[in-house]
Amino acid sequence: MSSLFTHLPHPYIEERRARAPVKVADQLAHDNRARRVNSWLALKITGAVGTMWCAYAFAVLALISLPDAIKAGRPAVISWIAQTFLQLVLLSIIIVGQNILSAASDKRSEATYKDADAVLHEALQIEKHLEAQDQAIERILAAVAASNPSGPTNRPAPPGPPAPS
Repeated sequence: MSSLFTHLPHPYIEERRARAPVKVADQLAHDNRARRVNSWLALKITGAVGTMWCAYAFAVLALISLPDAIKAGRPAVISWIAQTFLQLVLLSIIIVGQNILSAASDKRSEATYKDADAVLHEALQIEKHLEAQDQAIERILAAVAASNPSGPTNRPAPPGPPAPS
């Protein structure tokens, strides 16, 4: 190891190496049976309702009551549209859209994680390169000092913070 520089790695680096990217399964309740069952059931229902096939089924179900709404007049038709058709059909379509957006977000998150991992790897490679350069500089300085036993007459100041102006 170089005597010119002592590397102090950030504490998060080791913590990050021990963890993978966050997944949906990581967010599920694990603390008690009731919460695990509720989480499982919520995911199953969301998976079933969040399909276009469910949206089509809800549309058919809503259309069954349309003739009665038309017979009852304009307020009933408006109520049918708002309370029956839109709520039933749009619920599933919104969940489908959210699932697509979530999948895209997960892919972006995974890519960001891999990018950060690659940047960390590159930074560690740069650190090794700099350490090799430090060792070479130390060898050169030792060779210069050995070839000039009286010492340099005009030795440069060690690197450090710039002098205040």
